[in-house]
Amino acid sequence: MPVRLRASNEQFFHSCVTDAVKQIQRACPRALSGVDVGIEDVPTIEARWAPTRVPLAAAVEPTVETNGQVVVYRRPLERRAATRKGLRILVFRTLVEQISGITGIGLDELDPNGHRDTDDD
Repeated sequence: MPVRLRASNEQFFHSCVTDAVKQIQRACPRALSGVDVGIEDVPTIEARWAPTRVPLAAAVEPTVETNGQVVVYRRPLERRAATRKGLRILVFRTLVEQISGITGIGLDELDPNGHRDTDDD
């Protein structure tokens, strides 16, 4: 009987981000035009941040010369989610909010099904 291997945390997180980007692209094709999405394990903590608050993502608005950028932080998101299903939802919600923030596209257009209101953790 073959043994089914479970994806590593890093592999699973990468698939969550890839799936979320595809879902956003299907819902609003213009949303990711000129926006790069990346993954980092942890954020670089600046001294002015409170030690009890760690960001889940960071975003930089696009300029005439550069694409916008959204970076999601794997370990803080993993720590925040209670289950793998919850992680998938949290990654999607985080990307929707960050992309909305830098593009000005409404949350309802990026997520017409309202997944951000579903709390399935």
